Amino acid sequence: MKDRSVRLAVLYGLALAAGPAVAAGPALEEIVVTATRSEMRLLDYAGAIGRIEAAEIAGLGATHHSEVMNRIPGVMIQRGSGQESLTALRSPVLTGAGSCGAFLFLEDGIPLRPVGFCNVNELFEVNGEQAAAVEIIRGTGSALYGSNAVHGIVNVINPLPSQLPSLGLALEGGSDEYGRLKLAASGDTAAGEAGVALHATHDGGWRDDAGFDEQKLAASLVRPAAEGTLTLRLNATNLRQDTAGFIVGEDSYRDEAIAKSNPNPEAYRNAHSLRFSTHYGFTRREDEQYDARFVVRSSRMDFLQHFLLGKPLEENGQDSVTVLLSRSLAAGGGRITTGLDLEHAAGFLRQTQDGPTTGGSAAANAIRPAGKQYDYDVKSLLAAPYLHWVRPLGERFELTAGLRLEWLQYDYDNRMLDGNTDENGVPCGFGGCLYNRPADRKDEFTNVGPRLSLAWRLDEASTAWLGLSRGFRPPEATELYRLQRGQDVADLDSEQIDGAELGYRRLGETLSVELTGFWMEKDDVILRDALGFNVSGGRTRHEGVEYGFDWRPWGGLSLAASGTFARHTYRFTGAIEQGEQVTSGDDVDTAPRQLHNVRLGYGGARWRGELEWVYVDEYWANAANTARYAGHDLLNLRLSWSPVETLGLTLRVTNLADRAYADRADFAFGNFRYFPGRGRAAFLEVSWRRD
Repeated sequence: MKDRSVRLAVLYGLALAAGPAVAAGPALEEIVVTATRSEMRLLDYAGAIGRIEAAEIAGLGATHHSEVMNRIPGVMIQRGSGQESLTALRSPVLTGAGSCGAFLFLEDGIPLRPVGFCNVNELFEVNGEQAAAVEIIRGTGSALYGSNAVHGIVNVINPLPSQLPSLGLALEGGSDEYGRLKLAASGDTAAGEAGVALHATHDGGWRDDAGFDEQKLAASLVRPAAEGTLTLRLNATNLRQDTAGFIVGEDSYRDEAIAKSNPNPEAYRNAHSLRFSTHYGFTRREDEQYDARFVVRSSRMDFLQHFLLGKPLEENGQDSVTVLLSRSLAAGGGRITTGLDLEHAAGFLRQTQDGPTTGGSAAANAIRPAGKQYDYDVKSLLAAPYLHWVRPLGERFELTAGLRLEWLQYDYDNRMLDGNTDENGVPCGFGGCLYNRPADRKDEFTNVGPRLSLAWRLDEASTAWLGLSRGFRPPEATELYRLQRGQDVADLDSEQIDGAELGYRRLGETLSVELTGFWMEKDDVILRDALGFNVSGGRTRHEGVEYGFDWRPWGGLSLAASGTFARHTYRFTGAIEQGEQVTSGDDVDTAPRQLHNVRLGYGGARWRGELEWVYVDEYWANAANTARYAGHDLLNLRLSWSPVETLGLTLRVTNLADRAYADRADFAFGNFRYFPGRGRAAFLEVSWRRD
């Protein structure tokens, strides 16, 4: 492990040392849209942002979104079973009811789900496989984004008709009965320019009883309208998945037979989503810009909670409407953007257990009665005005200031008996039933998020910046109303994070470099304490350095890398769920101190190839810092050949060295638990397109 660290440090040092030595060339015109909801040059943005373009996404041919997003510094998405995932974005890998609330997931600049109704797996609700780009902001976003933009923002940008071929087809087959069909098409119609990208995937699963079938659609229509452009989008996904559970036992992932086994062959997850959005933008009076976005969303999911005693079935869903309005104009010596976000949502959750609980102690079985355990509805209202001001300070400096005020109200309706009895009002032994249902109530949360940054244009190809920001997230509906034991009311505050960031970015013809140092302190972290109550009792600190570079010395040769040196620590001492002791200063669990991704590539007229090295450092598997996962490094190979311009053949081999590893390591209930990583797998794709 020590030798690995030395090699990584040397590579990192060489990359940084190479930066200033490159002659200044014209800055690349790389465009990002996530930072301000409108196009801007990457060199003009004072913040850490990574972007992966359509060509790279297509070349990766990812079978899971982690394969794309983990190429960005500071990002580690752990793959669960099938299409499930857990996210780390300038953070530890977070779990639990509110873990998804620490990250804002967008599609074309619009949140995937309403505030308070996120899901840790919601990235399978976007067509990232055929995206025009994926942009990831590390750290809190600008004032244009509020709830959930705590540790970062992921924006999946769907292709417009102009970015699609007139017709394109791809057929892919691979290990373990994997098959995927992709279709893309575009053209002019009487209504405007139309485009569609869709794919259907079947995966037999490399573990027992762990396959899935999935379909995704992204359709768009673009047409002139009055003084601007109107864009209509329809996005839909459908997933039918057989789920594999944890394997148990220290280093059990190293045993191939155990790794391929599935202790929970009965587990499944079914989910579908549908979103329709409109985006209208226009300019008046030369430089006065207006932007209006409207989206209607609906999602449904049911899955067997195989990880709980009794294995209850959860059914949940959300229907929502969101309106995003903004106006931008020259004022105050700079440019001011004012806006208003409005949202209404209605969600529900039901949890039902078919039979009596077995498999635990007498007490654990007795407090988990069969039948209905939760059945509630939650309606929400959100209003968020904001101000975003950008002002030049001379020729080389630019000041950005923003402020967002956000108000959220929940209206909760319990459709069962209040309290912690069974569904018929019969008390459980051993101190009452585990699942507790609060009485009907309303809750309100008001938060303020400021951001201040200063950018310094060093020359035509490089920028340095300093940023200060505050992010927040109100409690999720499940944290407030899905209570346990004797907790009748969850008196929770919004989580809040304060951060500082210092960065340098250079975009050159042969070398691009980004280096960022960050520090963040998070307060009122919502957790479950030793009594099983949801409380706002946590505090954590996050600090580190992120780097990225892309070097193209000559011909088609390239060397690119991204990585993170970071530490995520607890800043409080106390007992949490299961009585696990947290000590201030210890590492947060599932928080490797180093993450690295290195790609050696070659691109010629007909051939392209890439060898990728993925490194995940060791990390603690529990909050008490007593159980450790050793980490891993993997190799992936991708080769493509185009005999003619319209035809392509691509071979992808993941885990080339066939290393035994764990996608996720955990220690709970006295045991090591793992989602084992897949061994060597190969995929072959044939594609054709007509432009």
